[in-house]
Amino acid sequence: MLLLPLLLLGVILPGGDNKDVLQGPTSLHLKRISTFVNSTWTQNLGSGWLDDLQVHGWESDSGTAIFLKPWSKGNFSDEEMTELEDIFRAHFILFTQYVQDLVNELQLKYPFVIQIILGCELHSGKAIESSLRGALGGLDVLRVQNHSCVPAPDSGSRGQKFCALVTQNEGTSDILERLLSDTCPRYLLGVLDAGKAELQRQPEAWLSSGPTPGPGHLLLVCHVSGFYPKPVRVMWMRGEQEQPGTQQGDVMPNADWTWYLRVTLNVAAGEAAGLSCRVKHISLGDKDIILYWGHPTSIGLILVAIIVPSLILLICLALWFWRRW
Repeated sequence: MLLLPLLLLGVILPGGDNKDVLQGPTSLHLKRISTFVNSTWTQNLGSGWLDDLQVHGWESDSGTAIFLKPWSKGNFSDEEMTELEDIFRAHFILFTQYVQDLVNELQLKYPFVIQIILGCELHSGKAIESSLRGALGGLDVLRVQNHSCVPAPDSGSRGQKFCALVTQNEGTSDILERLLSDTCPRYLLGVLDAGKAELQRQPEAWLSSGPTPGPGHLLLVCHVSGFYPKPVRVMWMRGEQEQPGTQQGDVMPNADWTWYLRVTLNVAAGEAAGLSCRVKHISLGDKDIILYWGHPTSIGLILVAIIVPSLILLICLALWFWRRW
């Protein structure tokens, strides 16, 4: 009963290999938190995450899934998602009853919280590792990985009992193994493929000067915004040499699920010329963003863009007045 919805999920997931793996988010985790307040009241919360991006929620009152992104269904049809909702809805009821029946045997005292995390992670070489973790009140109880259930070191008899529940039924073990080794990886690849347009957002970058750090010094600021996924590398450079003293702020979230970063460099005013800010991000491929501080070419282009039209206008006005005269 503990694993019922996850096991049935493995049966109805569509097949097919997806070799076009998006490099960006690398893990999918389904999280379930059950708070047992007393013998008659339990609150269940569920969510799905791609790394640090939540893509699924669960409406506990109606027992329906919440799709936070248009591509959260991956390659599932509406009919398949409806069937999954029915399975999870039934699971929450059965799981609650099952735990309530074992309260005394597991020596649990109200209120208590049980957390379950099932997930898979994409590693280099497209290898995918899956696992299931169970915790009681934030303390690990068990971990299922590599075809075996291992009680957490500090879980005592509870961890052993929970593992026994997972492994004592051969059919349950077989389906769980299929879920971890096949279903979760395929679903991860399907969601990554469906959301590839949004899961790699190219950054925008611009330069500014910050508050004067002291006499004869400048604070150079490189702003990078609108990128996803979160990992990014921003460096102040002179040629190909990264400059010491670079200060990186916290990566902050934007309202549209993307990220923002501010990187500064304190330099003597006479040493600012020739410095550049280089931005590396997976969405850019091998084409880094490079912005030059006080680039003479850029200044020249700006002057040309302002002066040339003005000169043309003055010449035209002079000719017009000359002809009128």
